[in-house]
Amino acid sequence: MVQATRGSLSVVGTGIQPISQTPPEAIARIQQADKLFFLAPEPLTFYWLQQLNPRAQSVHDLYGPGKDRLNTYQEMVERVMGSVRAGFNVCFVSYGHPGVFGFPMHEALRVARSEGFSAEMIPAISAEDCLFADLGVDPGAAGCQSFEATDFLVHRRRFDPTSALILWQIGMIAVKDYEQKLEIWNPAGLQLLLEFLIPHYSEDHEAVVYQAAPYAWCKPRILRATLATVPSTTIMAMSTLFIPPKEPRPMDQELLNRLRQTVSA
Repeated sequence: MVQATRGSLSVVGTGIQPISQTPPEAIARIQQADKLFFLAPEPLTFYWLQQLNPRAQSVHDLYGPGKDRLNTYQEMVERVMGSVRAGFNVCFVSYGHPGVFGFPMHEALRVARSEGFSAEMIPAISAEDCLFADLGVDPGAAGCQSFEATDFLVHRRRFDPTSALILWQIGMIAVKDYEQKLEIWNPAGLQLLLEFLIPHYSEDHEAVVYQAAPYAWCKPRILRATLATVPSTTIMAMSTLFIPPKEPRPMDQELLNRLRQTVSA
């Protein structure tokens, strides 16, 4: 009697610029998959994936105007897990890094592992990696803090203005459902975010509205402004706000002297 094939799950990312940034290991998993599911609305990438694997299916059809995104993500997980449970070697592909702002990817891995299936994630280039390169930012220079914008506000996250600050998804603050437009989804939410930030900096403190280039032949969107003038720039739903650090934090001279003693000892 032939034993049924045990299903498995690979979660991979295409990088921010599919093809040129897609890791070789991710391409191998895409080509080898019995079932391939892809999360992204962008048609060119979907066409490329279908050339690698004719069994590619988009899960973007599960989105709907006014539909809670969390419910959509759960439906994505169930669609993917249905094939895993059926014994297929499944690959779930996302835009960018699959583990960065990737609730359905993480949840699919969690469910698969809890049910005893083999499941792993392959890393890829994220929007943060592109931001460091495009803006010339070294996160090791003064430290770097990274938050999702809505989470940052509602939890009143503690942060250090003398380190760099990255706030993601500033165009869709507090929006739980889905809208079929690229422009900002909640301007009032952005205004609340800036009202929260300005007292920690100043109205004329530098800010950058950023969006990584989706293709190798495109330029990233880099709009330099002040915190007060951010709303007058072009904000997209997926725009990122980068705030450079204020003046350096003073050193603790006593602690520095003690550290020097540990090196010379």
